[in-house]
Amino acid sequence: MLRSAAALLTRKSTATMDEVAKAAGISRATLHRQFAGRDALVRALEALGIAECETALAAARTDEGPATDAVRRLVAEIEPHAGLLAFLYSENQLFEGEEQNEGWARIDESVAALFRRGQSSGEFRIDLTPAWLTEALYGLLASAAWAVAEGRVAPKDFTHMIVELLLGGVRRPEEPAARKES
Repeated sequence: MLRSAAALLTRKSTATMDEVAKAAGISRATLHRQFAGRDALVRALEALGIAECETALAAARTDEGPATDAVRRLVAEIEPHAGLLAFLYSENQLFEGEEQNEGWARIDESVAALFRRGQSSGEFRIDLTPAWLTEALYGLLASAAWAVAEGRVAPKDFTHMIVELLLGGVRRPEEPAARKES
């Protein structure tokens, strides 16, 4: 039921509970027995999104190899869940001011640790904070998911577009040869 709701809401974020029930193949009453309202449904979808992100982080092995490669793996692992994450990214603005979910905090810390590792190894710029780079990655994931959903971007380009744009801005520039010799 949650996956059906997620699939619908990623395509149509304003879907009503009636539309969600229909998409899941259940009655509205059954949906309301499971979820008292849209907020409860969104919270359940949030738990699903957190679980999927944590699984993607583990599969991406973000602590192995060069940080640039780990970013590529992470984006590729998150790609199948990007629509749900884009929905949650926009929906979470409605909960502004509430305490951050512990699951998102763990994910934020894991992603930020990847960026810190890239900075420590000299792969990534040090003038951009890991927190900012984490938020930039989330924004790119959400934007790409929306662009794919609306047919403006080919799904096969999802990972490449995000990785190239993000890494193009985050990589530490090579020092010119003249400076290296000085």
